[in-house]
Amino acid sequence: MLFLSIDWDPSIELFKIGSFAIRYYSLMFVIAFVLGLQIMKRIFIREGVSLDKLDSLFIYTVIATLLGARIGHFLFYDTAFLLSNPLEVLLPVKFNPFQFTGYQGLASHGAAIGIIIAMYFYSKRVIKKPMLWILDRIVIPVASGAVFVRIGNLVNSEIIGKATHTDYGFVFKQLGEDFPRHPTQLYEAFGYLITFVVLWYVYWKTNKREKLGYLFGLFMVFLWSVRFIVEFFKEAQVDQRGEWDLNTGQILSIPMILVGFYFMFRNNKKQV
Repeated sequence: MLFLSIDWDPSIELFKIGSFAIRYYSLMFVIAFVLGLQIMKRIFIREGVSLDKLDSLFIYTVIATLLGARIGHFLFYDTAFLLSNPLEVLLPVKFNPFQFTGYQGLASHGAAIGIIIAMYFYSKRVIKKPMLWILDRIVIPVASGAVFVRIGNLVNSEIIGKATHTDYGFVFKQLGEDFPRHPTQLYEAFGYLITFVVLWYVYWKTNKREKLGYLFGLFMVFLWSVRFIVEFFKEAQVDQRGEWDLNTGQILSIPMILVGFYFMFRNNKKQV
């Protein structure tokens, strides 16, 4: 048989010291940020931008990603918890009883909004270039980073897919299940890898990078289209929304895609 089910039950912890654990999910974030830094270094060298500005970009991006994703998760999926426990949303701890939890519960739409806001301030305060200039370039490492985040989700057995009702799929033993589901984490990771390759090619091999906003728009269309399509194979993250024709992730993706088309095809003759 071409497709067989895979029993999926990996350890989620890389190592543990007392009650403090380093998880593979955290490692995936570290890889994403470090790889992204190296990608931006190559871009800055090509553009003749001082590498001194990379440190600030790294800090802006990390903070914006984590806070944006964290706030976005609770804003879009669990607003009641955000209103009742705002400090536990912002900080990687639980207060009653006190426990280090890390940032569990992150939304990619929130991360995207956070990064866009951060790049506005970075463009004004640090790099002194148009906001769209840095957005056109930062989306390349963001796309590559999204691949590793979804691999981390797979290790955690979270953001799971619907049952396949066949012998194909992943059996998530961590969840106590004995039937295969769609490995939607891998579907998304593969889609984001394609998005990264397309952005990388367009930046390095074409002159589209000279049109302000084009690469940013291309990223928005590709990445959120991947998200929109894969959501059809996912279980709803909020039970009460499981019967919606479109789930929360898809509804949030639609305006992102439309924004992308706008920046790709707007009548803008301004070049970098």
